[in-house]
Amino acid sequence: MKIKKRYVVLMSLLLIVALVGAFFPETKGIWEPDEKFNAPNVAWMITATIFVLMMTPGLSFFYGGMVGKRNVISTILQSFIAMGIISIMWVVFGFSLSFGDDVGGLGLIGNPLQFLFFKDVGAKVNETLAPTIPLALFALFQMKFAIITPSLITGSFAERVKFSAYLVFMMLFCVFIYCPLAHWTWHPNGFLHNLMGVGVHDFAGGIVVHASSGVAALAGALFLGRRKLQKNDSHLPANVPFVILGAAMLWLGWFGFNGGSSLAADGTAIKAFLNTNTSGATAMMAWILFDCLRGRKPSGMGAAVGAVVGLVAITPCADVVTIGQTFTIAVLTTLVCNVAVYWKSHSRVDDALDVFPTHGMGGIVATVFTGIFASSGLIAWTHAGFIEFLASIVGVLIVIGYTFVMSMALYWLTNKMIPMRVSEKNERLGLDASQHDETYGLSGDEEREIEEYFHHDA
Repeated sequence: MKIKKRYVVLMSLLLIVALVGAFFPETKGIWEPDEKFNAPNVAWMITATIFVLMMTPGLSFFYGGMVGKRNVISTILQSFIAMGIISIMWVVFGFSLSFGDDVGGLGLIGNPLQFLFFKDVGAKVNETLAPTIPLALFALFQMKFAIITPSLITGSFAERVKFSAYLVFMMLFCVFIYCPLAHWTWHPNGFLHNLMGVGVHDFAGGIVVHASSGVAALAGALFLGRRKLQKNDSHLPANVPFVILGAAMLWLGWFGFNGGSSLAADGTAIKAFLNTNTSGATAMMAWILFDCLRGRKPSGMGAAVGAVVGLVAITPCADVVTIGQTFTIAVLTTLVCNVAVYWKSHSRVDDALDVFPTHGMGGIVATVFTGIFASSGLIAWTHAGFIEFLASIVGVLIVIGYTFVMSMALYWLTNKMIPMRVSEKNERLGLDASQHDETYGLSGDEEREIEEYFHHDA
């Protein structure tokens, strides 16, 4: 049996974590009840955290149904595996990098040692980060955001990336892109949080999650190039019901994503809940109707994608916009994303599942709308409102520039360590068989083709 060195390295890292963790001390009394608890807030945040975690399996089905039938399992696994590897990284040092005390006073990164192995992360509250819920619950809630963000990127390079290379890139993305952006935007001392004296308003991840993943997806599509044509297999979706199921799971999970970002069972959570549902529903109908106006038939795929775009659109501003403004943001963002998908389909960029035109553009456009509406709306726009709008523009440009350049560097570095693209033969066979020795929904002739290839290769 041939053992690949790359998996030896990854297993060695996991063993090191396991051995170090066995001797890492726990602060005495860290799990004793805190009198500052607010029980309703704790109950709601546990629920919201569960909802957000469910979004990643939802994304697995959403993406898995879109790809060709030879790549369903591999695409689902690329999202699902993030629940394992990012959870480990977050506990060991990711939470520290994102929400630890600011290093150097620059607002760029947190102290990597402060919460190492969740040191001092327990039942006590943290007045700065989460004053009414346990710090451990806050850390778990934020973990689910860290899990889904690299998962979103996978749609751009679907059907052509080695699984081991993807694992390496995902870890690098978490350390060098996600954690810094989370610190910049959501830590009280982050530099985007305080940009131009007003800060960039990103309630639940318009730029930290969606813009960053979309831009990284665009970089990945450019770096890796187009897919090869697969023999006897078009790029038609393998399972549209999977796509609709995934969109439904995402929609449900988004109530925790946005509603939970208030960190309390309060009016802000209810407002975010209402705006989230309204935006998803409005965008779904806008996408369907716009497709029909362009001569297309209403489709399950269009309904699912439109709903997700609407959920993306309300993410940065669900806490501050009115219900009327929600309709405006949902419709306009949907039209922009729909046109972006059309332009992409006529370009040479092979963003396989339209991650940048939907999540990337949706997050960027929604953040701009947040800057317009967050202060007092268009009618009563003041000087302070203009500054907030300008801060949103500057913040978005910074995130786009940093994420694109850093993503290109990380793709290059990963490719040097492990060539990222599978061979043309393995791509033709599909990643399910070539990467995982599994298949889904293939005919007998297709199964025999794969068996013959591996028998000949052996």
